[in-house]
Amino acid sequence: MSNQLNQILEVLDATIASRRASVQEGNVDALSYVAKLMKKGDDAILKKIGEEATEVVMAAKDSRTNVIEGRFNSEYQAKLVGEVADLWFHSLVLLGQFDLTSKDVLGELGRREGMSGIVEKESRVKE
Repeated sequence: MSNQLNQILEVLDATIASRRASVQEGNVDALSYVAKLMKKGDDAILKKIGEEATEVVMAAKDSRTNVIEGRFNSEYQAKLVGEVADLWFHSLVLLGQFDLTSKDVLGELGRREGMSGIVEKESRVKE
């Protein structure tokens, strides 16, 4: 799974970087959703992330209700997975907009591994 996951993330990172380069060169492919979104700018990407996060919350609520009631409805589970995939994807687009990749996030998660979430949060620089 780890190799497959790395391959998926590498392809996504490369595609997003390619779309970003196209936008910077003024060559927005009419068929590229990512290029169109990036051309609209950070606010458009952030708005999309907000929409996707809301959809994740709603899908999770639907899934929770079914799990609590003892009904493991695969349709609700698939909806939740799909919405989380959308959120992750748009988060990767945002990272790409700022010349970052999934590797940057994975590096940060690796840094936090084995550390209490409470300790990690308290260790952050206070603004």
